[in-house]
This record gives sequence, structure tokens and C-alpha cells, in this order.
Amino acid sequence: MKILLTPFLILLAVLAFSQGNNNPEVGSKAPDFSLKTIRGDKITLSNMVQKQPVVLIVLRGWPGYQCPVCTRQVGGLVEDGQKFSDLKSTVLMVYPGPSDELQEHAKEFSEDFSFSENFYFTLDPDYSMINEYGLRWDAPKETAYPSTFVINKEGTIVFAKISTTHGGRADNEEIFKALSSIESAK
Repeated sequence: MKILLTPFLILLAVLAFSQGNNNPEVGSKAPDFSLKTIRGDKITLSNMVQKQPVVLIVLRGWPGYQCPVCTRQVGGLVEDGQKFSDLKSTVLMVYPGPSDELQEHAKEFSEDFSFSENFYFTLDPDYSMINEYGLRWDAPKETAYPSTFVINKEGTIVFAKISTTHGGRADNEEIFKALSSIESAK
């Protein structure tokens, strides 16, 4: 029994400490950051949230291949683009990865999608945003923990979901519920 319990406890400890202690939580201020869109335009989170709530989606980006779960997730977001517009929100996606050829891989990933004007696809080639949010998945063939944050106009996180696997991501209904709660709180 003791032999079986020891590896389990070690695994549990590794999982508990692998994300670090600086993940933003519901009720906290979202750390500000600036990134460039795939077109080279600089965006800053604090400027975006002043206009309307932001749905911040952290993708796995380029871990050495295009993640099929990310592709499905972004496809679902784009499919529900009108609902995000109706809820007066901006969708900000972050595509992290090693800086070598990240632009090229991001372009390859995004060319299958038609983003509406309230969608922004950004690159994090030096993991600055990912590290600031404590989301770096520093393992072979990994970049970041897939995550979703809904941030209100005051810059406060009202919804957060961080997955420590490739799946387990927030679905659009969870996001819509969080956005609706912002509207009803007015």
C-alpha cells in the first residue's frame, strides 16, 4: 500500500505546484499586458477592457504542431461570434510559442477562420503574457495551459478556467453566462 501511495503523492505534488502561484483568480485585477496581433498591430488589455468586457482565451499556440483541440475551440468561438457581439464583448486570443517562425505558424492556424471585428488574434513569442499569468506549461511539446478569463470593464476577472490538460476548457455557454452576469450587474 505504501509503495502505491508514494508515487501518487509525488504526482499530486507535481501537479499542484506545476502552475506556480500567480494565476489570476476571480475577483482579482487582470494583469495588464501588450501583445501584437498577427497583422502587427499592438494591443493592450487595459485599453480593451475600458471599451467592453474581454474574453481572454489562452491557446496552446505552437508546441511543435497545430493543436486540434485549439482548432475546435477557436472554430466554436468564431461560430458564436454574433453572440459575443450581442453580449458587447471582445474576444482576445493569445497564441504562444517559440519566437522562431511563430508568425508563420499562427498565420497557418488562423487562415481557416474568418474573425469578426471584435476578435483579436495575438502572438506571445517570448511567453511574457503566459509567464505573467503563471500559465507556462514548461514541458516538451507544450507551451501554455489552455485558459479562459472573462474580464469586466473595471479590469476585474469575473470568470477563470485553467486547464492542466489539453481538454477541460471553458465552453461557450460558461463564457456567455459570465458575460451575462456582467450585464445583469449593471
